Amino acid sequence: MSYTVAANLQEAVFTRLTADAALGALVGGAIFDALPGGAVPPLYVTLGPEEVRARGDGTAGGAWHRLTVTVVSDGAGFLEAKRVAGAVSDALEDAQMMLGQSTLVGVQFWRARARRETGGSRRRIDLTFRARVDDGA
Repeated sequence: MSYTVAANLQEAVFTRLTADAALGALVGGAIFDALPGGAVPPLYVTLGPEEVRARGDGTAGGAWHRLTVTVVSDGAGFLEAKRVAGAVSDALEDAQMMLGQSTLVGVQFWRARARRETGGSRRRIDLTFRARVDDGA
């Protein structure tokens, strides 16, 4: 296993999220790999941390990637953020994404954490997904 496929997986996840019509209807273009400078929108999605562990078998290398996608909302409650988080989950769960020579075996929802931040005025949901990748030839 190598970490080489991590960039391809990140690019594929970002492309999948930005191309998803249901998610786009909720947040418009406010889907980021890195937050823009200056003021941020009141509702947005951003890619977050990733953890990777080697998981090859006797025939090829591979890895489990735990990747986080974060939803942030200035909304008064969690409803708006939860709707966006649901759209993120729908877009990624079992998605077919191209990773160059490597194979994405599957993406599954792992867990979520919803909380208030910034003195209670913002809502944040961190969604963690597990992606299984087999190294290419």
